[in-house]
Amino acid sequence: MIRIRFLSADGTRETMIDAQPGDRLLDLAQAHGQPLEGTCEGAMACSTCHVHLVGGDVEQLPPPSEEEEDMLDFAAGANRQSRLACQVKLPPGMARLEVKMPRGVVDMSR
Repeated sequence: MIRIRFLSADGTRETMIDAQPGDRLLDLAQAHGQPLEGTCEGAMACSTCHVHLVGGDVEQLPPPSEEEEDMLDFAAGANRQSRLACQVKLPPGMARLEVKMPRGVVDMSR
């Protein structure tokens, strides 16, 4: 079991969920009410699932691919902690992950 902590951009809301190895971060976020649109459904044709990975066992995740880094160039507020949630699959052995929504995130699907 992997404990995921979602934080709102302003830090006022927090959601804790349990996940399994192999789960995709975008699917988990959407299933638990996080404001991630994921317009391209994981095809890396947008950056509407941009998140900041701010804590936990982040070092256990593989680094972003070159294609993911290129797409993050289009994400508002991207920094060294930025990832596309559609590209983050939780690996075995991970115990926890803290995910913060970036400022200015807009989910047009709501």
